[in-house]
Amino acid sequence: MSWHPQYRSSKFRHVYGKAASKDKCYDCVPITRNVHDNHFCAVNPHFIAVVTECAGGGAFLVIPIHQTGKLDPHYPKICGHKGNVLDIKWNPFNDFVIASCSEDATVKIWDIPKHLLTRNITTPKKELLGHVRRVGLIEWHPTANNILFSSGYDYKIMIWNLDTKESVISKPVKILDAHKDVVLSMSFNTDGSLLATACRDRKIRLIDPRAGTVLQVASYKSHRVNKVLFLGNMKKLFSTGTSRWNNRQIALWDQNDLSVPLLEEDLDGSSGLLFPFYDSDTHMLYVVGKGDGNIRYYEISPEKPYLNYLMEYRSHLPQKGIGIMPKRGLEVSACEIFRFYKLIPAKSMIEPISMIVPRRSESYQEDIYPLTTGAQPALTAQEWLNGVNKGPLLVSLRPGSGAVNSLPQFPEPEPLVKTPDLSQHQGRGGKMPLEGTQKPSEIGDNRKQLKVENLPKNEQMCLSNGFDVFECPPPKTENELLQMFYRQQEEIRRLRELVTQRDVQIKQLELELRNLCMDTGGY
Repeated sequence: MSWHPQYRSSKFRHVYGKAASKDKCYDCVPITRNVHDNHFCAVNPHFIAVVTECAGGGAFLVIPIHQTGKLDPHYPKICGHKGNVLDIKWNPFNDFVIASCSEDATVKIWDIPKHLLTRNITTPKKELLGHVRRVGLIEWHPTANNILFSSGYDYKIMIWNLDTKESVISKPVKILDAHKDVVLSMSFNTDGSLLATACRDRKIRLIDPRAGTVLQVASYKSHRVNKVLFLGNMKKLFSTGTSRWNNRQIALWDQNDLSVPLLEEDLDGSSGLLFPFYDSDTHMLYVVGKGDGNIRYYEISPEKPYLNYLMEYRSHLPQKGIGIMPKRGLEVSACEIFRFYKLIPAKSMIEPISMIVPRRSESYQEDIYPLTTGAQPALTAQEWLNGVNKGPLLVSLRPGSGAVNSLPQFPEPEPLVKTPDLSQHQGRGGKMPLEGTQKPSEIGDNRKQLKVENLPKNEQMCLSNGFDVFECPPPKTENELLQMFYRQQEEIRRLRELVTQRDVQIKQLELELRNLCMDTGGY
């Protein structure tokens, strides 16, 4: 029997939650009174969107992320729905496109202008008409561009391809008709090839969305599921719900066997829903309670006990909904690893809460910021529909760095290493060194070190940390200008190091050739 130590070494053991100061909060925001069990908030590095109260239809607000403080009561809204807005989600690959669904049985796609809103937006970019009852959930595909999933009270999940010119789309590319009741939650695995759903019939289903087939069903009677979540590449599912005794409960499942959970744990006797969020970079799991002010967080491990409790953020102000900032919008200089936006209807306020790893150094902490999902799609919509699977394109959060794996990898041609002119360095006896007197193994090693990519002049690209700087739009804000400056400084430093290394290699080759010349001259 293996022995597990009571204390576990972890760099995230002392993570703590820090609420923003009053001047960094969003005040006087008319948060919706709808009782639907959704987040009601969506965040990206440019905007925060929140479902709001609106007479005669549904509406939501889109506020620039840096526009904190009191909100103007006449601030423009996005108000094209005829019924209450039930869910909103930003496009993960375009920070200026947002999707919304409503009780009017429609899904609408909106273009948000880059400048400050001056009037209400009532005309959507696209309208999706397919559901016959209200639409309660929407989810963007994690790696394919312009693929949207919607789930309605007609018990159907519809897959939409937005890569068309039509402004009104009435036919989805696929309809998943595997549920006998309302779908409460949807979650994708990392590459979007699998979809997990939680249904009001208390079952978890694992679905192949393109084939429309149900791969596995979990119908564990002592766990009534509300929300389900894929845990990245851990091959596990996490669910929140209630036990037989109506206690709030969490459960962990093996993706390949949903018959019995790996573990289940009762948390408390409150009645509010539990929203789970998973950070695949740090393997941290956050459980946010609706109707209370607590945020529990855990660390996931691939072996038993799987779920390691870390700490709990407590607040006396209950949250109705919650939004999360993508990792590319975090403040890495403050060692911030996650950020929530907490909706507090009692105070008409949105309060940011940062999860911080305590570190003394103010420099970039590479160990807590591995490569993370970027804002570029890995696939087109048609590629995914044709059966291609691909993981997300990753970026570094280091200031000034760019995307990686964003360009196809081509085999580099073998360059011709030009032998330096050594006519001035005559060997012993006045003999000149012959071409090819260097050892083949040494030539091969040096060629590997001196590989360069030979492209025609009209096809050469200036690559900066893995992306084409000529395709990058010119900076429009001070922040973008600073990022471009840091990126160029990093590129200059890297090129200087490369030039220095090659100078050293050239000198080494010259010395080796001179020595060979002297040796052969002696014979």
